[in-house]
Amino acid sequence: MEKNRRVLVGMSGGIDSSIVCLLLMNQGYDVVGVTIRMWDSPRHFKEGGDVPDYILSARRLAERLGIPHYVLDARESFKKEVVDYFTFEYLNGRTPNPCVRCNCMIKWKMMASFAEEMGCWYLATGHYAKIVHQNGNYYVSKGEDEQKDQSYFLWDVESSLWERVLFPLGGMKKEETRKLAKKMGYTDLYTQKESMEICFVESDYRDFLRENCTEQLAQIGQGDYVDREGRKLGFHEGYPFYTIGQRKGLRIALGTPAYVLKINPLKNTVMIGEKSDIEVREMVVENFRITDKRDFSQTLQVQIRYRSSGKSAKITFVDDTLLLVEFEDVATAVTPGQSAVFYKDGVVLGGGIIGSDKSLKVAKKRLKRQSEEG
Repeated sequence: MEKNRRVLVGMSGGIDSSIVCLLLMNQGYDVVGVTIRMWDSPRHFKEGGDVPDYILSARRLAERLGIPHYVLDARESFKKEVVDYFTFEYLNGRTPNPCVRCNCMIKWKMMASFAEEMGCWYLATGHYAKIVHQNGNYYVSKGEDEQKDQSYFLWDVESSLWERVLFPLGGMKKEETRKLAKKMGYTDLYTQKESMEICFVESDYRDFLRENCTEQLAQIGQGDYVDREGRKLGFHEGYPFYTIGQRKGLRIALGTPAYVLKINPLKNTVMIGEKSDIEVREMVVENFRITDKRDFSQTLQVQIRYRSSGKSAKITFVDDTLLLVEFEDVATAVTPGQSAVFYKDGVVLGGGIIGSDKSLKVAKKRLKRQSEEG
């Protein structure tokens, strides 16, 4: 397909993607809107009928702007690739990141395919991130608004797409977006509430597990809290309800604040201890995707959860499946299942999934053997 000024905009019905449509139209782009229907929750149908409110909202804006609008139904694949993954990870003692998974497996694949169908060279969304071109490659980088930056969620998207992607909000603060909506006469967008971080979870993920994993949770049942020596300290509700570093909601009194240190799904135990016990200086990363291996010969910033500050670290390639990350300073609550994203000067160089202590031991043994073999 030849490069053109036609752009497919992912429309969620919210303020960010709506302002993207307005900005791109003002810049002379031929805008086509698309909304992906992924998950139906009761809160999506406040207007009644069988079409979710966010689709109705996106459709009304498209009509107001005079642009075509389409709906893609991804409910079946979203359930399989994102929701089932989400519950599977918790039931296996890990803490998943469904937004990373959705971006990789659903959102950007469907948008890229539909863009081809619609003859759109460009793709655009309301993400607070930027695209940069350096050393012959296109990369995602952090957006201007540190509080809203969403580059963390995009590390596993196929990097060949970035040449065609536009992030009009990357250089803006969220408050600027809201003021722009008001200035343009879209007061309904200006007063719109923020969307939830996980679109299919109404409030607490534990409630979602209780509703969707009833049989599995019944089989798991209560388990033991243990200390670092394995001594029993009390009972917990079942390991899927806990994450590394968790302090609130443990419902156990030890006289001092307790934190979750480790989760053992085979024994249904949750190890708890002091805050200093969740500090580590190394971790292992699995299932990684990187743009250029040469970028990893230097100290990088590693972000281990959304909205956390990056930690300086040295990254060693163990083999094609594992990376060893050695922090210059301590990192707190490193959580298996979460994403580790590698940055240099705000540019995303890759990412991967944080592995378990067992995987860390495997990685160190392999490096030791490689060193001995010379």
